[in-house]
Amino acid sequence: MQTIWFILWGVLWAVYFALDGFDLGVGTLLPFLAKNEEEKRSAYAAIGPYWDGNEVWLIAAGGVTFAAFPEAYATMFSALYSALMLLLFALILRGAAVALREESESAWAKKAWDALFVAGSFLPALLLGVAFANIFMGIPIDGEGISDGTILTLLNFYGLLGGLLFLLFFLVHGCLWLAVKTEGEMAERAAALAGKLWYALVSVVVAFLIVTWFQTRLYDNYLSSKVLFVIPLLAAGCLAGVFLLSRKGQYFKAWLASGVAIISCVMFGVAGLYPVILPSSLSRDYDVTIYNASSSPLTLKIMLGVTLVLLPLVIAYQVWTYYIFKGKVEGEQGY
Repeated sequence: MQTIWFILWGVLWAVYFALDGFDLGVGTLLPFLAKNEEEKRSAYAAIGPYWDGNEVWLIAAGGVTFAAFPEAYATMFSALYSALMLLLFALILRGAAVALREESESAWAKKAWDALFVAGSFLPALLLGVAFANIFMGIPIDGEGISDGTILTLLNFYGLLGGLLFLLFFLVHGCLWLAVKTEGEMAERAAALAGKLWYALVSVVVAFLIVTWFQTRLYDNYLSSKVLFVIPLLAAGCLAGVFLLSRKGQYFKAWLASGVAIISCVMFGVAGLYPVILPSSLSRDYDVTIYNASSSPLTLKIMLGVTLVLLPLVIAYQVWTYYIFKGKVEGEQGY
């Protein structure tokens, strides 16, 4: 039962990154792709119907961590407290910017909300990568689940490389989404920028995989079970698909391939961690695993039944939302 919940835990985080990643990318790139007010309105409209629904997966992932692995949840929020609070504040600012910009009439107010929207998109994209890279590498937690590290401890080379990896993934994902949802010069700029950022993304992916060999224990599971290599191979195939499909102008398919690449890369790390949720950099004896951090078997069984009922409803809601708001957006569609 713990293994089932561990897989579900990883999948929920991966799906969140794939869905919220494109609107974080759009927000970060707003000053570079939107050259006038109409294009800014188009960028906001491109993510407007989706961003809050995408964040449901963040709530679900956090909820699963709390309910299924409460010890891991407590340790995570202790060890990563500063980074997670900064992430939370950034997401709040982003949500406020999206909602309040539409109500603002003056140009300076719109520019202020735009700046907060960019900051509230860039910081989560970077911090999520920093946090997960540090989890892959190991956090300095002792036998009591307490960490004496600070946010500066997290800003190590490997953590920042993970932050750059997530950021580039989300930027490419966001560019492809704008190429799908907008028209004219903005769509052309987004498609062209996606092609340029793709090379940087692939370079960072290769560097991250190499550094991961020396900085983490993730490859141990892969060496003991070769079938797991299908995960990074899927990610590589999807990244190649992004490049080829973009060159053919099939941007929606390229966006789907980008999403699967993000999910595959996250699951690469999750599969490497198993059965550990939070490795300790001090001693393997202090690792937080699915066995010493999980809820009771009865709790896990009851929650699994609830999840099997509610999760299809969430998926149906999101599919319906994307279907209803399919097609190109126009600058005058609010925001």
